[in-house]
Amino acid sequence: MVATNLVDCTFTNQQLEDKPLTVPHHLLDTGLFTDEQLVRILDTHPRGYLNVHTMGTDEKSNQWREGDASKLSGEQLLEATKAGRLWLNVRNMAQHHEDFHKLINEIYNEVEAKAPGFHALERSANLLISSPSALVYYHLDIPCNMLWHLRGVKRVFAYPPRNERYVTQTKVEDVICGVCNEELDYQPEFDAEAMVVDLQPGQMITWPQNTPHRVSNIEGLNVSLTTEHLTPKARRRIKLFRANRFLRHKFGYQTLSQNTEGLGYRAKVAAYSVVRAWQKLFPEKATGYHYPVTFELDPSSPAKIQELAK
Repeated sequence: MVATNLVDCTFTNQQLEDKPLTVPHHLLDTGLFTDEQLVRILDTHPRGYLNVHTMGTDEKSNQWREGDASKLSGEQLLEATKAGRLWLNVRNMAQHHEDFHKLINEIYNEVEAKAPGFHALERSANLLISSPSALVYYHLDIPCNMLWHLRGVKRVFAYPPRNERYVTQTKVEDVICGVCNEELDYQPEFDAEAMVVDLQPGQMITWPQNTPHRVSNIEGLNVSLTTEHLTPKARRRIKLFRANRFLRHKFGYQTLSQNTEGLGYRAKVAAYSVVRAWQKLFPEKATGYHYPVTFELDPSSPAKIQELAK
């Protein structure tokens, strides 16, 4: 049974667009995140939509790797995550689990009703299950997202949004166009201006679109639901950054506005749309970045990383 009061909304859409923030939530009341439920999800979710990652221990040195856990049952995979150093990304939950489809829409419907001006388009969600000492390196996401934390404790660092010191406009353009991965160059001195939250079960954290952030687990098996959406402004921002990259690379423009309103925005997006439609002048096809699979998990020793032959 899905709870009827899922989130304590104390923010407006304008606050969501301006800065990171946290609010309480009640998703644990649904009963969807127990070990029994996690095993059910891992056993029934299409393995093509389940990514298994491991990583190093130094947040300054990106050693993010993808592996193959196809030989493990859901129970084995959960136990390997508890004992090892893994990060599971169970993608497209709404498309593959009816109870999560209902939950995700109830979350967004409630936020839309309580947060003035907020409207969520293209709703989706991934379930994150990770080891007690796992981490995620400094990176950004393309859509808007909300991280609903459910089990364990994780330390989240969210950095000032739309600031060239933390991520350049050209890097955001490259990520959005799929010509590089989402990882960014991290410097420890960035932490002085980060919003740092030790996220407890029952807390949600969110930040403006494309905000740089990183995560370190600090206690227990960590379970979070990350919901992703686009607002009308976020959709315009993606179109703008694609158009800006086209103008930068094909015509050499360097100073390009990030304004998503007005005649200049409409002209840039219209010009880019015409070029893409005719498939002239812009032959590059971005298919997105994918990590190579470099290890596997074996049922006889599920928590042990076994290197694949190169």
